[in-house]
Amino acid sequence: FVYITFYLKCEAKHLGPSSGPTRPRDFSTFCTVNLDQEEVLRTQVCEKTLSPLYGEDFYFEIPRPFQCLSFYVYAKGVFQRDLPVGKVAIRKEDLSKLSGKENWFTLQSVDPNSEVQGKVHLEMKLNELITENGSVCHVCAVSRRIIACQGLPLISGQNCDPYATVMLVGPARSDQRKTKVKKKTSNPQFEETFFFEVDFCSCLLLLFRVDLWNNETMAPDVFLGETRVSLKILRNDHVHKAWYLLQPKGNGNKPKPEDLGSLRLNITYTEDIVLPSACYHCLRALVLQSPDVKPISASAAHILAEVCKEQYEAVLPVVKLLLHHNRLVPFVSSIAELELEQTQEANTIFRGNSLATRCIDDMMKIVGRSYLAVTLKPVLDEICESNKTCEIDPVKLKDGDNKEINKENLQCFVQKVFSSITQSSASCPPLMCDVFRSLRQMASRRFPADPHVQYSAVSSFVFLRFFAVAVLSPHTFQLRPHHPDPEVTRTLTLISKTIQTLGSWGSLSKNKLVGSTLLTECFAFDIITRACISTVVKKKKNEVQKRAQGRKRIGKRNFKKRWLRVTTQELSYHKQKGKEPLCVIPVKDILGVEKLEESAFKRKNMFQVIQSEKPLYVQAGNCVEVCEWIEVLSQVSRCNPGRLSVFHPSAFLMGAWQCCKAQNEGQPGCRPCSTATLANIQQLDIDCDRETEKIFTLFSSSHSNLQKMEDACASLSVYLGQQKEQEEYSAFTIQDPMETFQTVQQIQTALEELQGHHAAHGAAADEPGTILSIIIAIGPFGQKILESHQSWKMSNIKR
Repeated sequence: FVYITFYLKCEAKHLGPSSGPTRPRDFSTFCTVNLDQEEVLRTQVCEKTLSPLYGEDFYFEIPRPFQCLSFYVYAKGVFQRDLPVGKVAIRKEDLSKLSGKENWFTLQSVDPNSEVQGKVHLEMKLNELITENGSVCHVCAVSRRIIACQGLPLISGQNCDPYATVMLVGPARSDQRKTKVKKKTSNPQFEETFFFEVDFCSCLLLLFRVDLWNNETMAPDVFLGETRVSLKILRNDHVHKAWYLLQPKGNGNKPKPEDLGSLRLNITYTEDIVLPSACYHCLRALVLQSPDVKPISASAAHILAEVCKEQYEAVLPVVKLLLHHNRLVPFVSSIAELELEQTQEANTIFRGNSLATRCIDDMMKIVGRSYLAVTLKPVLDEICESNKTCEIDPVKLKDGDNKEINKENLQCFVQKVFSSITQSSASCPPLMCDVFRSLRQMASRRFPADPHVQYSAVSSFVFLRFFAVAVLSPHTFQLRPHHPDPEVTRTLTLISKTIQTLGSWGSLSKNKLVGSTLLTECFAFDIITRACISTVVKKKKNEVQKRAQGRKRIGKRNFKKRWLRVTTQELSYHKQKGKEPLCVIPVKDILGVEKLEESAFKRKNMFQVIQSEKPLYVQAGNCVEVCEWIEVLSQVSRCNPGRLSVFHPSAFLMGAWQCCKAQNEGQPGCRPCSTATLANIQQLDIDCDRETEKIFTLFSSSHSNLQKMEDACASLSVYLGQQKEQEEYSAFTIQDPMETFQTVQQIQTALEELQGHHAAHGAAADEPGTILSIIIAIGPFGQKILESHQSWKMSNIKR
């Protein structure tokens, strides 16, 4: 697996030709990041300067093989297309040499005929021609077979329509043939063969040229690359078959270079080897146990954040791993409670960049992306595509602008955005609702005298860190394809600031919005907050067969038709639709929802709602309804504190459980309960082995800090030696030195084991006949690891 991390502190200087009549004045520019010829990222536009500072951090993972990483600087066009100023191209093999360094690169000119990528698969054969009388003539036949191409570039973001031309080029000769056009593919399969007759004596002077083109309907065809092969390599009756990289037109003959300016880049490039899943069992288990460790500061996930030099690097892999295994909510609740213990004032709750806030931020970005698309994308598209000006700062008003009209435009846009947010509670992902509910409860317990703290705890995330950020930078959340232009960016900034103010209870309480009609919608803040605090599930109603609760015997009379209804608050059944409920079960009293074996009552499609008293046995209409009922009931009750971990898959009849034959009705269950996994988590593409490998790399690079934490724990309570000075371990949060010490030792054991697996993998790759295509470099921390942990063998470090 290969992924790139960009800290693209991108800066350019002296853009454009250095002299002559084409020397430009100041113009607006932007920079794109391309994998081969495919644009993957774009910076914002820098206005009217030849030395722009883009200053954006980019992170992305490479999903496919590539040859070159390129950076293009464009001059922003107003009434015409954007024009390329120059480019910097870095080949893949050079990235590791530049990683972690800041360099100035000279911009090269952009020639459409030199922008090529991909390769072509060719097969050639030379045959002598035999005459009818059996003699060998002086003419031979050359067959040229074009098999396929791979990695052709995208054209305007779409797969191209490629075809190939084949030319036999030589003295006084130029024969050309053409393949069929292959539609919408970057990896065409041609499988076409062409025959050429050549004079045997002139064969050594000839060469084949294959050009790849994109077929255009309303414009000239686009050149995709060429390759040239001399006939000298052919031998009689011998088949030559090989892949050839496509080259620029004319073998890349370049004109005299111009001084187009320079581009400063800071690139971090990382390559990972992900081992088989079994290799990560020990370390993965330690991280997944984190929510259960008391205190939470002694858990592996919390320790990772403590010892890492940059905490934000540790958060994302931990969040993804816990999220995949449905363990994120209890972990976030524990670290949030730890932060609340250290918070002295209610109005500063969750306002810093702590481990808890970073975890919740990353969680919202992962699971809330589709929520943002449903809620904000339509209104943001409208704002970005309109030409309405919203500037209200007198200093920034342009000639002809009317402040009152601009104010009305801004007010209209803010109302649309805020209405979209407040009406979106039904679309809020259940996982986010679970986290917000937990935050509300903890905040209320921590500051019982403040009635608004339960809302400000939620608003600090849902408004300030989620919606306001998405409005300000829609391209970051894939709500817009690129950065908006400067005028739209200013509009979005004003809307985002207003949303932040509306989401702040402190601002509202001080009447900072007096005089604005937006105050009329402040009541909606309470609606969205309360809706997010409770999981929103659509009501489900169906006619079912219900067994009378508490009956000990089997009989048809025990089952009756009832109308079953569930909301976020209660489960009830009725004699008929619209009638008063015969029984109401509060959702908070549900301890589990599981399928029931058919053998229990000799009935199919049964499930049970487990309570503290008697379970409720229900027969659904079909197998699909069973799954729907179990999913809905599990979702609304999944956060109940008393949920069971085991259950009985059958019924208690005739004095015994039919599944395990236990005669005590209060006997704990004999089968583990199924975990209520959220639907939106199931759809996430998370590679747990990959994330565990990242955690391993982070622990390894922070081994010296890990050792310091172990020494601090030993100094505090494990050993009876002389206590170290307070400042030597004050950088770490150590609530329970003994528990933390044990976890650190378990982490070190897991790291040693995983390091051994990597060493074995490296040894296997070095065996004869095996090519090691990726090099693992420990980097500058390798010597520190060796010095601080002598049990790691030198051979392993070298691997």
